[in-house]
Amino acid sequence: MKQRILVAIALIGFIIGGVFVTHFYRVFFAKNTVFDTPTKEVLIPSVNIQAAAYDSLSKVVKRIDLFQQAAIRKGYSPIPGRFILEYGMNNNDMINRLRSENKPLKLTFNNQKTIFHLAGFVANKIEADSTAIVNAFFETSFLEENGLNAENVFSVCIPNTYEFFWNTNAQQFRKRMLLEYNRFWTPKREAARKKMKLERTEVIALAAIVQLESYRVRERPAVAGVYLNRIRKRMRLQADPTVIYALKRKANDFDLDIRRVLYKDLKIKSPYNTYRKRGIPPGPITMPDVSAIDAVLFPEKHSYLYFVADPSRTGYHLFANTLSQHNKNKKKYTAWLRQKNIYR
Repeated sequence: MKQRILVAIALIGFIIGGVFVTHFYRVFFAKNTVFDTPTKEVLIPSVNIQAAAYDSLSKVVKRIDLFQQAAIRKGYSPIPGRFILEYGMNNNDMINRLRSENKPLKLTFNNQKTIFHLAGFVANKIEADSTAIVNAFFETSFLEENGLNAENVFSVCIPNTYEFFWNTNAQQFRKRMLLEYNRFWTPKREAARKKMKLERTEVIALAAIVQLESYRVRERPAVAGVYLNRIRKRMRLQADPTVIYALKRKANDFDLDIRRVLYKDLKIKSPYNTYRKRGIPPGPITMPDVSAIDAVLFPEKHSYLYFVADPSRTGYHLFANTLSQHNKNKKKYTAWLRQKNIYR
C-alpha cells in the first residue's frame, strides 16, 4: 500500500513537473509573434509608457498574457523607443530586445519651404509633434543665446540624412540641428564667409535665393556670383523668388502656386521684396541644399550683373554684364514664351 502511495505521489509530481515545464516553455521559449513579415516595427511612446507599450505589443504578440507573465518574471519595465522584432521570436528574446535595443532611424530632409513644413515632415518620422518642434525653435531663450531670430532660425536646419531615435523630443531635435549647423561651418567655409563679410544666416538666406533661381547645380556658382556682384555695387538683388515668397507670406499660404511674377507684384511691401529692399532678406525663403550654400561661399568669379532664362537650354540662364545686353537676352526669352503661348 505504501509503495502504491509513493508511486502515486511520484506520478503526480511527474505530471505537475511536466505541466510546469510545459508552461515554462510556453511562457519563455515558444514562438509568440502574430505577424507574417520577416520583421515588425514596434513604437513605444514616452507618455504612459506601461499602458502604451502593452497596447503596441498586443498588435504583434499572439498571446499577450503569456508575454506579460514572462515580463513580470524577468522584471521587464518598458522603455520608450523604436524596436524591431523578428518573425517567430519567443517572449524571452523579445523582452531582451525591448529592454536594450532602441533602434535609430534615418531621417532625410531637403527642399522644405518653411520651418513649419520641416516640422510637419519631421513629426511624421519621430515622436515629437510639429507644434512642439516649431515652438522649440521659436523659444526666446534659444534665439537669444544663439544670436538668431524668428526670421532666420530656419537657417540652422541643414538638409542631410541624419540618424535619430524615434523617441526624440522637440528640444533634442533642435539641439541636434544646432550641433550639425555648427559642424557644417568648417574652417574653410568660415574663412570664405568672413572674407565676404557676411553672417552665416546671410549666406543661407542668399543661398535660398540661388537655389530657387537655378535647379542646375553646376550653374549655381554663376548665379551666386551675380548676386554677390550686385551686393558689392550696392544694387538691389531684384530676385523674383523673393517676390513670390512675399506674396505667399502676405497670403499666409506658402503652398500657393505662383508661376509668374507680374509687374504689379514688384511693388508689394515686404522686407523680403528685393525689388524694393536693398540687401539680403532677413531670412531664408526656402531650405537651400549644400550645393547652393557652397555656391555662395565659393562663387564663380565674373562681372555679370544680370541673368534671364535661356530658351535654348532648359534650366539654364543667359548672363550679361550690362543692362542693354540683358534686355536683348530678355527679348529672346519673352519671344520664346510668346511662341509657346506662355506669355502674352
